Amino acid sequence: MGSIVCSGAMLQCSFGAAPSSLTVLPRNRVKTATPIANIMDNIPNANIMPFAMCSSILNPTVAAATTAAFGVLTPMPCIPVTPAPWAPGSPTVMVANMPALNDSSKLMCMWAGVIQVTTAGQITIKVP
Repeated sequence: MGSIVCSGAMLQCSFGAAPSSLTVLPRNRVKTATPIANIMDNIPNANIMPFAMCSSILNPTVAAATTAAFGVLTPMPCIPVTPAPWAPGSPTVMVANMPALNDSSKLMCMWAGVIQVTTAGQITIKVP
C-alpha cells in the first residue's frame, strides 16, 4: 500500500533541476494536519510549483536557447504545463468526489517530463 499525498509533499520532474512541493488548496475540505490531495490537484503555479530549471528540448524556451547556443543544451526556467490529472490515483478512496492522490501516481508535463511524488507529506494514512 502507498501513502496518501497531502499539501507539502515533495515532487520531482524528470527534466527539472530541483525538487518542488505540492500545494493543496483547502477547497477539498479533507485534512490530516494539512489538506489531502486528489488527482485534480494538477494546476501549474497553484498546485504544482516550478522545478527550478527545465532541460527538456520539447520546451520551446529551452529549444530556443539551445538553438541560440549553437546546439548546446541550455536549460531555462521551468514553467510546468500539466493539462491532464494525476494518474492513476487511489481507485477506492475519494477526496472531494475525486480519487485520492497516492504516492505512486504520476503527472505528465506537456514538455515530456514525468512528475512523481518523492515524499507524500505524511506517513500515517495508507491507501491502495
